[in-house]
Amino acid sequence: MTLTNAVLIAVAVVAILGAAGAFAVAYRRSQTAERPDPLAGVSPETRAADRSAIAVAIPPRVEPEPQVEVEAEPEPEPEQVEEEEADAVVEILETQRIVEVSPEEGGVSRRQFFNRAITATFGTFLAAQGLYYLAFFWPKLTGGFGADIDAGPVSDLQSQVFTPAGGVLPLFIPEARAYLVPAPDQLSAQFEGQSVSTDGLMALYMRCVHLGCRVPWCAPSQGFECPCHGSRYNAIGEYFGGPAPRNLDRFVVENQGGRLIIRTGSIIETPRAPGLSVQYPQGPSCISAVAATPEA
Repeated sequence: MTLTNAVLIAVAVVAILGAAGAFAVAYRRSQTAERPDPLAGVSPETRAADRSAIAVAIPPRVEPEPQVEVEAEPEPEPEQVEEEEADAVVEILETQRIVEVSPEEGGVSRRQFFNRAITATFGTFLAAQGLYYLAFFWPKLTGGFGADIDAGPVSDLQSQVFTPAGGVLPLFIPEARAYLVPAPDQLSAQFEGQSVSTDGLMALYMRCVHLGCRVPWCAPSQGFECPCHGSRYNAIGEYFGGPAPRNLDRFVVENQGGRLIIRTGSIIETPRAPGLSVQYPQGPSCISAVAATPEA
């Protein structure tokens, strides 16, 4: 299709549209000029009722005045007019009167519904966050780590922390995450007044103070040796070597009615001891043996 043909087609389309618009305007004007009967389509019963209402309402205004003297009844008509005007005013006031509805009758509006929904959602979120933070920061008081753990009768525990040969064998208490070890007869000055021993027993936290690895017991060396970074401690948790900054942490212990209570919510931290209270090592190191195995 050439440009000329396209232009001709466009002109023809515009002309057709213009003619159609002019015809529509002329048709509407002709329909408006005819002014059809507004009562067309109204039923005869409706027209009769309308004529009867007009006959009742209009005649009092158009009928001739009675042949009476003006002085006989000068006031009735103004009073009637005033009454009619008063009735009209009363009717208008009644139609424009605003009636306030109580909340019980009107119900909940859309704005109130959305405001209450948003408030409830935000309040639920704050309550959930508060419970989460409370559970995170508040220590467990009904059991488990952070509470007072009953390790058992003191007499039984005293016999379990030694081997038949007379060596030390720490007793692990899972609920307290602690090793029970025999305490020396004479504690160093850094433990004075700390309540870290009772009836010859101490409770050591199993976590290495370097980076938090669990520190296992090494029977040959009679000490605790961390396999992660090589920190080593003697049988009562005193620092011996490695990157650890201090001794193993320990818990407060008490004898209550012949039973050993470990207070896992009270952790005692002590610096490196100036001297070891218990000899270490008493044999080959476990972490040294593990390190030498791949080379062999």
